[in-house]
Amino acid sequence: MSRVAVRRKVTRLTVGDPPVEQEEVLAVEEPLEIRVDGRSLGVMMRTPGHDFDLAAGLLVSSGVITRGEHFRTARYCAGVADDGLNTYNVLDVTLSPEVAPHDPGLERSLLATASCGLSGKASIEAARTQSAHSLRDDALRVDPELLSALPQKLGGDQMESVRTGGLHRAALLDGVGGKVLVLRQDIGRDNAVDKVVGWALKEDRLPLWGTVLVVSGRASFELVRKAMMAGIPAVAAISAPSPLAAELATEVGMTLVASMRGSSMVVYAGAERVVPAAASST
Repeated sequence: MSRVAVRRKVTRLTVGDPPVEQEEVLAVEEPLEIRVDGRSLGVMMRTPGHDFDLAAGLLVSSGVITRGEHFRTARYCAGVADDGLNTYNVLDVTLSPEVAPHDPGLERSLLATASCGLSGKASIEAARTQSAHSLRDDALRVDPELLSALPQKLGGDQMESVRTGGLHRAALLDGVGGKVLVLRQDIGRDNAVDKVVGWALKEDRLPLWGTVLVVSGRASFELVRKAMMAGIPAVAAISAPSPLAAELATEVGMTLVASMRGSSMVVYAGAERVVPAAASST
């Protein structure tokens, strides 16, 4: 199988029935060391695939870079396993000379949540002042009918996600027609979002005004913060958001839709953007 998913022999137990030996498909989790200009930022766990996008998105959400021209190259370094083969688990990124050196504390905070050690209000204030892109003036209007169809667009041909049930998915869509611009997956929900943002950075699409980010699972504070850093005006999540995520979305002018079940959904922030197409055209 691919490095995204592997098969493992397991024993399935059902009370009252004999044990059944079978194979289960599991999502892969491997470490990735990210270096910038040869300097290690740290090691994170991720599902292999679209690692360059992941690194680029992580640097966007960390405030290190804001434009496609800032991200020059990325390459795998020698990360050798016992059999002598490259594990592709060490990645070195080269940034443009105009990018200011990152804060030395980034190595310590890169893998921590933005709210670690801070109160809710302090976290929101810190996040709000970090973004280079304003969301309040984005003219996007989204039809509720279009929103209700978004969860189905997370499936597509991502069969590993369906088989394992262990991979999160994130998709970026055009906010008017609902066209999927990019879809990424990872065992980590935030990683999947970073892969989407990293793709957009490399395509020189930032800020991502006029788009909607759709995610499997819930919308956390960190996920909303990552969307804010990329200039995404609307986020749709399958499950309910955290209270802090909803507060941050309100504070920065983002539309946050969640608890999506068929034609039903809850708008937790920015309801003025959710307008039926007929009404918005009059």
